[in-house]
Amino acid sequence: MLKPVAATGSSPYSERECELAEIRIGDLSHRTGCNIETIRYYERVGLLPQPPRSPSRYRLYDSDDVRRLMFVRRSRELGFSLDEVRTLLALSAKSEQETCSEVRELAAHHLEDIRAKIADLRAMERVLADAVRRCNAGETPGCPLIDSLNAA
Repeated sequence: MLKPVAATGSSPYSERECELAEIRIGDLSHRTGCNIETIRYYERVGLLPQPPRSPSRYRLYDSDDVRRLMFVRRSRELGFSLDEVRTLLALSAKSEQETCSEVRELAAHHLEDIRAKIADLRAMERVLADAVRRCNAGETPGCPLIDSLNAA
């Protein structure tokens, strides 16, 4: 029995599209640990390019999309904003010599923001710890935590 075959170059998909056919959104999610809805959101806001679709309308991704999504995910885990991630993606496409100082400047500013947040969190911790201590000690009538919230 003869098996049907396609002649070279007869596929309706380009070589790139054939590479894409290997990775659907569920597999991309699994490979990157990124939620499917988050992947769709990143496409809507332009952090990931809109992928081509299969004839049955499945999104089709390739290894470049996996790398890009991992880059985005790691950047977000470090607390970079979506705009900062866009900037980092754009800078990562340039040569290292051109971009290293720009990336350093962006990261240094981000580090300053993180340190300010840590200082704020430590101040909140002190206020809450003091209120809890006063509650446990029964030093004041009423509730010290409610009193500190009313004072703020």
